[in-house]
Amino acid sequence: MSHKLIDKIVEGQHISPVLDDETKNYLIDIDGTICDDVPNEEPERMATVEPYPDALKIINKWHEEGHIITFFTSRTDEHRVITEVWLKKHGFNYHALLLNKPRGGNYHWIDNHLVKATRYKGKFTDLVEIKANIQVFES
Repeated sequence: MSHKLIDKIVEGQHISPVLDDETKNYLIDIDGTICDDVPNEEPERMATVEPYPDALKIINKWHEEGHIITFFTSRTDEHRVITEVWLKKHGFNYHALLLNKPRGGNYHWIDNHLVKATRYKGKFTDLVEIKANIQVFES
């Protein structure tokens, strides 16, 4: 499967393209999610930390299925090269690396596109659907 952007027109106006229904756009954190948590204050550990094997397996599976993989990390611009070398060394397949994610967690993502958030809790597997309460804008 390869991802396909679909041009949309609403009420005669173009809007941002969207992906086809089968393709997911994964934004995946690095530290504490695909490997042990390495703070920016200890960059020497970024080169030696080991990846979580289940993360490598599932992320590369998603990539092979045609999904878009983007690593989105709080590592800063000065950590770009060490991060890219580490991802390559361990065989992660991905499309992009976004640095400078705000630190501290408690993220609340507001977007005009559908966003599905999945909190990592120690194991990468295929995703399953569950019912949950979410916060939304009042209609």
